[in-house]
Amino acid sequence: MSPNHRINPAELSPPTGFSHAVTATGSHLVFLAGQTALDHRGDISGSTLPEQFTTALTNLLTALRAAGGSPADLARVTVYATDVADYRANAAELGRIWRRLAGRDYPAMAVIGVARLWDEQALVEIDGTAVLP
Repeated sequence: MSPNHRINPAELSPPTGFSHAVTATGSHLVFLAGQTALDHRGDISGSTLPEQFTTALTNLLTALRAAGGSPADLARVTVYATDVADYRANAAELGRIWRRLAGRDYPAMAVIGVARLWDEQALVEIDGTAVLP
């Protein structure tokens, strides 16, 4: 059972693909470094936002699993996108990718537009915090 409890007050707009608040009562915090679409060789994989999002999220979840966690343990995720309009245009597909890889236990989330990321070819970076029981 996850130590996270998702809170979505009726007074706020219905969340789509995120939770308004998450309380966490676990005993181990896992701080997940920002992950981009780097493959095992250190090269950016994919040329579209959905392709890169898939790899970046897979990388984040790989690090989380290596720390003993699962997607349901994510309490907070931040997505950094170099083109927020492109992110919004692909939101439905990105949501399908999230649900396929991480399920429907949504963390508190934010999407932040940035001028560029560490790797110039990177279109998206995802970091997060998980709370493990």
